[in-house]
Amino acid sequence: MTADLPVRLLALDLDGTLVGRDLVIRPRVAEAVRRAIGSGVVVTIATGRMYRSSLPYAESLGLVAPIICYQGAYVRELPRAGGSPGQVLLHRTMPGAVAVEAIRWARERGFDPHVNIDDRLVMQAGETTAEDYERLSGIGAQFVPDLPAAISGPITKVLAVGTAPLPEAWLPEARAVFEGRAQVTVSHPNYLEWNAPGVTKGAAVRWLAARLGVPLEQAMAIGDQYNDAEMIAEVGHGVAMGDSPEAVRAAARHVTARFAEDGAALAIESIVLRRRAA
Repeated sequence: MTADLPVRLLALDLDGTLVGRDLVIRPRVAEAVRRAIGSGVVVTIATGRMYRSSLPYAESLGLVAPIICYQGAYVRELPRAGGSPGQVLLHRTMPGAVAVEAIRWARERGFDPHVNIDDRLVMQAGETTAEDYERLSGIGAQFVPDLPAAISGPITKVLAVGTAPLPEAWLPEARAVFEGRAQVTVSHPNYLEWNAPGVTKGAAVRWLAARLGVPLEQAMAIGDQYNDAEMIAEVGHGVAMGDSPEAVRAAARHVTARFAEDGAALAIESIVLRRRAA
């Protein structure tokens, strides 16, 4: 792709790109995003998080474009003036039977799985990782006595929590076992995730760019994990954070600084705003 064209669409991963462990957007990053919006660039968040969990960040940055959630399975507009909820533009679900199999597969390998159904977080009562995940997502869970039994139809995502390096270590086998039935990725050193086949942030960015009339050559994406690799490779200006795994950096046209060095801001300043990076 030609990468000297101006950027008209900017897709930003959330965790590890915009926010760190403190769950706060760094000031320089926020300022770079706002300047990009002010220059006429359409900015979206592309995350594995739930919509309700992503929305406060989108609103704090002044975003107006639809946001991409659940690894690209769910694209939804922001709430409109007057309090009316944002319209769901795209929602790709996976069969409940595949989700149940993923839950059992994950448990056999030492993970604590939970599921997302229509932007709800559903966990099994007594799950040891529940409190920490609720804190990170900012969303309270609905607890059920038997998680597989609570799945009666299609779901949006299965997320299995495991201590690093378990997710990365089990990723190749999970992809092989569920090939053609689910898209499996790692979104965080502790998270292994399942979505419907073909669901990726890359596919969602392509869909949104087409809806907005923006050629992919004029789109930019920044991310830091395996779940970002497809969108980084999909656009004309694909950027990997400096602390990304090697496979993610290999998919990128540009590698920026690490998160602690405001890598996302540096990339936006130098590529979108055309300012020489410090």
